[in-house]
Amino acid sequence: MKTQKKLSITNFDYIRLKNMISEYSKRNKTNANLEDLLGEIERAQKVDSTKIPANVVTMNSIIEIRNVNELDFDEFQLVFPEESNSAERKISILAPLATACLGYKVGDIIQWNVPHGIQQFQITDVKYQPEANGHFHL
Repeated sequence: MKTQKKLSITNFDYIRLKNMISEYSKRNKTNANLEDLLGEIERAQKVDSTKIPANVVTMNSIIEIRNVNELDFDEFQLVFPEESNSAERKISILAPLATACLGYKVGDIIQWNVPHGIQQFQITDVKYQPEANGHFHL
């Protein structure tokens, strides 16, 4: 289970994610993380894309995180499933770690059940956020 901190997502991301989840349901596609993602976006504060703070993780953001129990840093981009590409470090929002980061901000420590068990991660940087760069269509 994820730490229950305040999270924010853009109205645009909320609509696109709800549509994606609806499409998965209509096609009877299953994903173990869909329910967790739905829970997170439903409890999130919805914000206009022009008003989301630049340090908040949104869809298509490139972020840096670190495992709190290790010194390892990792960098990846949160993308929709059809855009995922591990060689390019583009991680699907349906991956547990991507779902865990969406809507949180730099400095937040999040706890999430990943394939290796419950881990704590800190968001250390948002290297690129579409909204902060005026890219509201991504």
